[in-house]
Amino acid sequence: MTIRALRETSSSAKNAAAPKLDLATRLRRNRKADWSRRLVRENVLTTNDLIWPLFLIDGAEPRRPVATMPGVDRLSVDEAVREAERAARLGIPALAPFPYVDPALRDPVGSEAENHRNLMCRAVSAIKKAVPEIGVITDAALDPYTSHGHDGVLTEDGRILNDETVAILCRQALALAEAGADCIAPSDMMDGRIGAIRTALDGAGFGDVQIMSYAAKYASAFYGPFRDAIGTKQTLIGDKRTYQMDPANSDEALREVEIDIAEGADMVMVKPGLPYLDICQRVKDTFGVPTFAYQVSGEYAMIEMAARAGAIDGERAMIESLTAFKRAGCDGILTYFAPRVAGMLAAAA
Repeated sequence: MTIRALRETSSSAKNAAAPKLDLATRLRRNRKADWSRRLVRENVLTTNDLIWPLFLIDGAEPRRPVATMPGVDRLSVDEAVREAERAARLGIPALAPFPYVDPALRDPVGSEAENHRNLMCRAVSAIKKAVPEIGVITDAALDPYTSHGHDGVLTEDGRILNDETVAILCRQALALAEAGADCIAPSDMMDGRIGAIRTALDGAGFGDVQIMSYAAKYASAFYGPFRDAIGTKQTLIGDKRTYQMDPANSDEALREVEIDIAEGADMVMVKPGLPYLDICQRVKDTFGVPTFAYQVSGEYAMIEMAARAGAIDGERAMIESLTAFKRAGCDGILTYFAPRVAGMLAAAA
């Protein structure tokens, strides 16, 4: 066929009438304009869905950047109070602080976790005094406090002692409750710790202190930047697969959640978040309890680093990722994006 014939054929095709499809239903009608898309939107992200994790550090510096988490700093107690005040202005319901503990204070059994004047307790007390209306959700686990980086007491042959660890966690939970924590969030994955902590809190007169259980916490590769932030990446001996969950398992997560609810958990959490949206949905559909997810440090770092490299639209990816949690049935999300998202939502209101 000649070039002229090809051009004539192409021109004829362009001028030919498009076939008329006999469609009663056209889903694109509801997508045609912003007002319509807003009306039919199934899930909506709000500031009420956000919990902001903060990293704490002692010393003269008010802030110390976390190299593997661009835009995230470790904060002094005074700076954490200022950020709590900012969170309250933005309407963020709760904070979740985590400490970088001076290595000189770490030992094999995490003794500093029980110290009523440790960094966490001082920060909790200062935040609640300055901003009493904001919720403070405190992690209960020994990894920031142990010299070996594990969440429990480690034997010489490398075993984690479950019951001995739970006893320490109960004393840690009481120290945090006395400092003013509104909610204890055990993240250690020891068997029986929810019931033991609930009994300890009730027995000490802290019956109103809630428990948000890290009920389905997986032995994940996505925790690396967090371990940098709290200083356990270099000290961790071995791995945590004897107590954190196998990423291949789904039914096991439901067993863990069921047990924690029976032991007195008020809320449950899935960690990490985006790689485990199926677990979030199964938990919510099965139990109908308040269900949360942690958009962990590795998830944050991937989005933020890709955005800074120009590979993705960071703001759109941030909102899309958080909306995915809502679509999976989560009632809220722990996310390092919390203040940025809250600011965006406020500006759009």
